[in-house]
Order: sequence, then C-alpha cells, then structure tokens
Amino acid sequence: MPTVYITAPPDSAHSLARALVDERLAACVNRVPCESTYRWEGEIHDDEEVILLAKTTDQHYDDLCERVCELHPHDVPCIERFDEASVLDSFGEWVHEETRQ
Repeated sequence: MPTVYITAPPDSAHSLARALVDERLAACVNRVPCESTYRWEGEIHDDEEVILLAKTTDQHYDDLCERVCELHPHDVPCIERFDEASVLDSFGEWVHEETRQ
C-alpha cells in the first residue's frame, strides 16, 4: 500500500486533496503546511506549500498520479511514492475499501 507525497500551493491543496478522495483515488489525504526552498529556472525560491500524504493502493497509484498532474497548478508537481513495509491490517483494509470504485 503506497503513500504518495505531494506538495502543492496552499490555495490549491484543499481542492486537490478533496478531488483525490472524492474520486476514490485515495482513501485519505493528510495536509501539512510547510515552507519549501528550491531552485526553479535558475532562481532560488522560498514558498509556503502544503504537503499532501495520500493513502492509496497499488491499483490506483498511476491514476492518482495522472489526476494530480491534471489538477496541479505547477508544470512539474512533486509526486513521490513511499511503499509501506508494514501497515496495521485494519488500516490497510480500510484504504482498500475506500478506494473501491
């Protein structure tokens, strides 16, 4: 069961998280405010962002990534997959149930 790490601007993070859950691509998306420093097009930027931690399944991972790319305001959104080595059985079952189409 993967957790997908996504960063988004504060003004789009809520709607992005809601869309992923509403479309059953994620069972849950945690939103955590953060400050990011990064280089883009030769300049260093310091921006407020929101970390989205989307709980999904192997089956929905590709569709989730595609949907994030469609909805995200950045040309190159941060999307990283973390595969869980161990998950509480009842939580894993809940994620599978909530992402069922």
